[in-house]
Amino acid sequence: MTKWFHSGRRRDLCALLYDAGELRAQSLKNRLENHYDERIDPGSFYATLRSLVESGFLDRRTEGIADVYALTDAGERALLDHYEWLSERVGVPRATERARPESAQGERPESVAGAAPDEDADLKD
Repeated sequence: MTKWFHSGRRRDLCALLYDAGELRAQSLKNRLENHYDERIDPGSFYATLRSLVESGFLDRRTEGIADVYALTDAGERALLDHYEWLSERVGVPRATERARPESAQGERPESVAGAAPDEDADLKD
């Protein structure tokens, strides 16, 4: 894994962009603050974006007065490689094997959700 990905904020920014396709900087910052449930220092946030652009993991373009960011192919590859690595450790299907379930959003697959409640009854002491 490359050094740029050692930062959780960098990973989370890339994950948000993977999901959205592209976002204006302020929208990206708002989504990240909502996820963390705390305010992010603007200087630190923009430094993170700048380092991801300089490393070739994000593209930046100007739209009016706003900067718009999107993952590059290298950024997407790095994010998916990290997902593969993480999936191997937490027991979820690999990105190449996963398919979006038709079940309700937020439901976890059986392999992640665990055993049925009645099977865990003797663990409740």
